[in-house]
Amino acid sequence: RTPERGRIGVFNRSHYEEVLVVRVHPEYLEGQRLPREIPLDELWKERYESINGFERHLARNGTLILKFFLNVSKEEQGHRFRRRIERPDKNWKFSEGDLAERALWDRYMEAYQAALNATSRPWAPWYAIPADDKRFMRATVAQLIVENLSTLGVEFPDIGDARRAELEILKASIS
Repeated sequence: RTPERGRIGVFNRSHYEEVLVVRVHPEYLEGQRLPREIPLDELWKERYESINGFERHLARNGTLILKFFLNVSKEEQGHRFRRRIERPDKNWKFSEGDLAERALWDRYMEAYQAALNATSRPWAPWYAIPADDKRFMRATVAQLIVENLSTLGVEFPDIGDARRAELEILKASIS
């Protein structure tokens, strides 16, 4: 669900799963009950068009769209997986399925590359952020968010002199 006007929403993958995980696992399409048979190349093209159309609609209606691809290297991912296994407080984050998906690394990278190329638009740009160093990644994402939000000219609402005077009276009554 998109946030109401004036609110911020954060989506983790969301509609992009349909051109990432499903592209790597086309067998998932069997359960989607698609209305017609369609060659895969055409299906991905249509899905990218739908994503672009949806994001274009949001942008035309005042939504600022920022998309971040947090690019973790295969080496760093392996390191993180090992830590999740070695540390009891991280065990909950690891699943055997992670290793099965890791074996498909190259296919995922191809899917990400195709999705980013097809859906990065002026109104909804992708930012590919190196994510091996979490502090750098977080600082970079935060900086991009702040920079982009500052272009919106957002300000706190002016409550007016009468309300300010009321608040001063209320403040004085607080013991």
